Amino acid sequence: MINLNIKYKELIEKLDDLTLIKPDIAIILGSGLGDFAKSLNIKNSISTSTLSNYPASTIPGHEGKIISGEYSGKNILLFQGRIHFYEGYKLNECVLPVFISKKLGAEKILLTNAAGGINPNFHPGDLMLTTSFNGISIKKELLEVTGLPSAESKNNLIDLPSKEINQIIRKSADKEKIKIVEGVYWYTKGPSYETPAEIQMIKNFGGDAVGMSTVHEALFASFLGLQTGSISCITNYAAGISNKKLDHSEVTETANLVKDKFERLVKRVINLI
Repeated sequence: MINLNIKYKELIEKLDDLTLIKPDIAIILGSGLGDFAKSLNIKNSISTSTLSNYPASTIPGHEGKIISGEYSGKNILLFQGRIHFYEGYKLNECVLPVFISKKLGAEKILLTNAAGGINPNFHPGDLMLTTSFNGISIKKELLEVTGLPSAESKNNLIDLPSKEINQIIRKSADKEKIKIVEGVYWYTKGPSYETPAEIQMIKNFGGDAVGMSTVHEALFASFLGLQTGSISCITNYAAGISNKKLDHSEVTETANLVKDKFERLVKRVINLI
């Protein structure tokens, strides 16, 4: 088991020295959703490239910044970009934003991502509230970070995603008159997109959307006792659902088209927490 307190001691001390305020909620932004940072009254912005041991982001749409800001009287810790397993990093590095959130005092976290739609009722541009996660492919790697689960951590996972956070997201969507879909987010390691046969398997086993992030963050956040919620932007049909070739540029293009809807939803969530 990797001791993150030792590995990231210097990094956490530096963030403490930069007087990041205790957040009411932490938010990790996924591919193409980084513009949400402009919605905040920014108090401090830190490039992750200046932090010791912080993995560099290599994916378009992930700027690599940690932002301390305020919106609607709430303190926000915002990660503009995330760390992916398929970039060659270890899982204990990929959960670093969650670890930082916990160390800086967050009790709630909202994870966002771009995902491929599998459910035939989902379409590009939809926002999906995650009702459950499938991370069966990374159980072994998660043990590096969490160790064998204790009775307390097992109980934490019972409320994943947080029922309270999900109800706030539903209420927020209703108030903003935004249609949201709901479903299971299925994790794959990447870096290549899934084959049509793999997508059919995921569909048969109850997956509604698929992506290469979020699940390990959600499991680790819940393990640490954070109330955890997740919203996916359905940016494309998964392989085999349509005849269109998959491309990362489509992900960022679709996310850009729905960013107003996404921002309104997240702002309302912040307002209601």
